[in-house]
Formats: sequence, structure tokens, C-alpha cells
Amino acid sequence: MSSSVACVAAELHTLAIALLRDARREDARLGLTSARLSALSVLAFGGDATLGELAAAEQVSLPTMTRVAAALVSQGLVRRCIDPTDRRFVRLHITAKGRALMQRGRALRVARLEARLGGFSEEDLAACGRVLALLRAAL
Repeated sequence: MSSSVACVAAELHTLAIALLRDARREDARLGLTSARLSALSVLAFGGDATLGELAAAEQVSLPTMTRVAAALVSQGLVRRCIDPTDRRFVRLHITAKGRALMQRGRALRVARLEARLGGFSEEDLAACGRVLALLRAAL
């Protein structure tokens, strides 16, 4: 790897974390802890999951995820469903209320990012678009 690639990768890493931290400032407006929002996001974008799958995705212990999931269920954001292929398992499913909350959260984050980009020229925005297309293709 050339040093220029390493420098860009390091800067991109730092910027990605800063962008996420900045966007997450909007999450407080949703009224959920970051742990609950993160678990809900996994269900919203990854689909139904067992407690064990969700704990693994979030890199937390099963007892921790059990508490998080119980809170989401009590708030009506998630419901427990018997696995149709193996009735011994319970899967967590995001509700319409949970999905609406995630959509609102995404809209708040995107609006915050739009505000950050508002001062960019059309030429700069086009350059950003090209870089984003390259990154998307690399992933």
C-alpha cells in the first residue's frame, strides 16, 4: 500500500467517525438510549433476529440484549414472534412504530448532514458525489 493510500485511509477513518458522532447528536431527539437505537437499527435494516443474533451483532452479552429488547418491546417498537421454521426460537421483529422512529431518526441525521454541506459549491458537491460513488463501488 502506498503512503498516499494509507494517508487517505487514515483521514477517511477519522472523518467517518467524526461524521457519525456529529449525526448521532440528533438521536437524543428520538427519546431512546443509543443502545436501544442501535439494536432497533439492526432490526430495521437487517431484518428479524433472535436475541442471540442481535447480541452478537451489537457485540454485547445476552443478558444485556435481553434488557434492551425488553425495553423496546415495552415501548411498542419491537414485538416477539415465534420462529415459523423452529418454534423453539423467538425472533424479534420491528413494528410499524419502530420503523417510523428509525425513519424519523434517519431524516434528522440526513438534515444535519445537509446543513453541513449547505455551503459547498455545486462543483464541490459533484466532487464529493464522485468520491462517494468510488467508495460505494469499493464496498
